Amino acid sequence: MSEDREKLEKELSELLSEVEETSEEERLEETRKRLPHKYEIRIQTELDPIVEETLKYRSMAKEIDGRYDEYLKKPARGDKGPE
Repeated sequence: MSEDREKLEKELSELLSEVEETSEEERLEETRKRLPHKYEIRIQTELDPIVEETLKYRSMAKEIDGRYDEYLKKPARGDKGPE
């Protein structure tokens, strides 16, 4: 049983020494990668994909309820409007 314990201690020691071998720069880089991003990139589109998809479905079939009617009124769509 002491042989198993010595073997485990040796493996643990090797694993810990491997972790210590990483340089300070590598640890800082790994830490930086784990941090949440400070900025978020957003792209403004001219057309709302939900509105476009809803209008496409409405052109194919009649909607049972008007759950998207209010949503379709909100965005500015130029000359196209909800049907």
